[in-house]
Amino acid sequence: MGSDSSPRDVALRLLAQREHSFAELRVKLAGRGFSETETMATLAALADAGLQSDARYAEVYVRSRAGRSYGPLRIRAELRQRGVDAQCIDTALADHDEDWDAIARAHYRRHFGGRPPRDYTERAKRLRHMQQRGFDMQTLRTLTDIGDAAEDD
Repeated sequence: MGSDSSPRDVALRLLAQREHSFAELRVKLAGRGFSETETMATLAALADAGLQSDARYAEVYVRSRAGRSYGPLRIRAELRQRGVDAQCIDTALADHDEDWDAIARAHYRRHFGGRPPRDYTERAKRLRHMQQRGFDMQTLRTLTDIGDAAEDD
């Protein structure tokens, strides 16, 4: 680490590249040898100045992941892993105006095509795939050809 690099400079360079959560910045600054005290003071100052915001990070993250056909359950888990608090996550997901059913339908059609599953095993495989993408059972029931498999469980 150069002696002319302050934690603020490093954090601002990171934030200039993309949004980061408070927790991500904390880990990155600690990894560059800054003390916990100066890291926390720097991050608090950046948050107070509006330069770092977990709410904004969550909003951008939700929009990005939904655009890649991930569902709300997966997005919520990923944001939790990145240290975003539950209130910011709930707000970002609630404010997101995407129709999760439509996202699930579009991904399902793109991934599996228009053909129905051959048997129960393939239905279960498709259902697991969609669950791993982060869609809940209620959303999956809207998909006609795997809805029956979801209700059979």
